[in-house]
Amino acid sequence: MTQQASEINSTAEDQVLLQVSNLSMHFPIYQGLMRRQVGEVKAVDDISFDTYRGETLGLVGESGCGKSTAGRAILKLYQPTAGRVMLDGVDVTQMEGEQLRALRTDMQMIFQDPQACLNPRMTVGSIIAEPLDEHTRLKRAQKRERVRELLDAVGMNPAFENRYPHEFSGGQRQRIGIARALALEPKFIVCDEPIAALDVSIQAQVVNLLEDLQSQLNLTYLFISHDLSMVRHIADRIAVMYLGKLVELAPRQRLYSLPQHPYTKALLSAVPEPNPETEAVRERIILQGDVPSPANPPSGCNFSTRCPVAEARCRTEIPAWRELDSGHFVACHMV
Repeated sequence: MTQQASEINSTAEDQVLLQVSNLSMHFPIYQGLMRRQVGEVKAVDDISFDTYRGETLGLVGESGCGKSTAGRAILKLYQPTAGRVMLDGVDVTQMEGEQLRALRTDMQMIFQDPQACLNPRMTVGSIIAEPLDEHTRLKRAQKRERVRELLDAVGMNPAFENRYPHEFSGGQRQRIGIARALALEPKFIVCDEPIAALDVSIQAQVVNLLEDLQSQLNLTYLFISHDLSMVRHIADRIAVMYLGKLVELAPRQRLYSLPQHPYTKALLSAVPEPNPETEAVRERIILQGDVPSPANPPSGCNFSTRCPVAEARCRTEIPAWRELDSGHFVACHMV
């Protein structure tokens, strides 16, 4: 390898904040009085990708494909069945006890339902200060000042610190959740469908807030969503997931203009066009059949039972995860 190539590779490695390698999350299925294991649900099955500092990686797919489970496994809210997660050079999967607790300051999560993730018996100030109580030794006055700064940063009146979650709208509650996630100044945040439970009129405000905070604080996001039009707005690169596996990953513009995997093409064909003339003549790809159960996935390619171009090989051989072009990965025999 030449010195110049070595320097380029070194620079690329320095820019990687999160490395996910062969990550799997399988949940056991028990039956009978003796509670014997009779199978397992392969919610996440051998996925690999990198996330670069300061970028937003979108993770998309239909409901039940394993997106949220992947996010939780990456943060070790679930103990992964297999694989490795490196966050800034530290193997999260090997961390336990106090080591994992210390690492929590670098990685946080914004949850899907802002009502369910906020304790209704705690004031907004107490909710946002809770991470500070657990991980810092700040004095009471310093915590209060930090809480007021965070409320101001997410566009809320600092005077709201003594109110309770039920006094706020869904969009405001999500802002409170974002403020709590920012309290410890993390490097990496998993945004688990943060706009799915919000009105359409509020979704853009929350997404714009996340973008502003990212530019101000140099945050890195894994943005999980099933809204392809919103992901196109916020993400730098997009990974597509189907039945626990990644099927395609590419830069945003390339994925939307030149999708390679049949499932990605079908997903994008379902996104409505704002131009009525284009929408009227656009071809839609209608997938036949239902999504197989993750407890009993098909042999070979998971998508083979619904794929319009599948061949005999697809039903017996698992496609390799390979790089087609610079930064464009796909798992499909037909590409």
